[in-house]
Amino acid sequence: MKPGLLITLYKIAETAGSIGEAKCTTTEIAQKLGLSQQTASRHLIELEKLGHIKRMKATRGELIQITPEGAEQLNLMYLTLQRIFEGPKREVLIEGEVFSGLGEGAYYVSQPGYRRQFIEKLGFDPYAGTLNLKVEKQSQRERRLLETYPSITLEGFMDGMRSFGQVKCYKARVNDTVDGIVITAMRSHYGEDVLEIVAPKNLREILGLKDGDSVKVRVFISTPQ
Repeated sequence: MKPGLLITLYKIAETAGSIGEAKCTTTEIAQKLGLSQQTASRHLIELEKLGHIKRMKATRGELIQITPEGAEQLNLMYLTLQRIFEGPKREVLIEGEVFSGLGEGAYYVSQPGYRRQFIEKLGFDPYAGTLNLKVEKQSQRERRLLETYPSITLEGFMDGMRSFGQVKCYKARVNDTVDGIVITAMRSHYGEDVLEIVAPKNLREILGLKDGDSVKVRVFISTPQ
């Protein structure tokens, strides 16, 4: 998201006093931001198009409601600032439970546009499938925090028929035994309570895992280039 839009979203939340509903006018938002009314209005229009806010007419001005998607953007900003003030980490520990996916991981990982980048940037040809973990409640903060750290990025591409989005990659070790790569897709079919891991070979077979087994993943934080 553009920094200016994120600041506008923050000011809406500040006006509301929480991640909720704010009653205000475009002029008031503009004054809080130190922007012209036209610029503030443009920001609100863009935020609404992105699905981060909903706008409803009121007696005076309008009601602006921050959507769950907008709240997630603010939470990501909060986690990023928290990470900055806490200082850098070398690794993040995430625990989860194995579950069977829908087979979509195999489809995406097998795409030539991704496979080529796995080989070039990560040094291996991935097994056509992912190890899927339902993240334990105590690890969900770390899972979300992961999104704020530097990553090795696989660029999106077109295959002539459809587009494929960027994928963030983080080097990891599963159960302190086997190396793999945690991936977080920009357009994922899973939520943030799921962790997907790829490796050169089938992790389920190597580690003797079945659905319901608990797994510990140590994710290594890259140093910004």
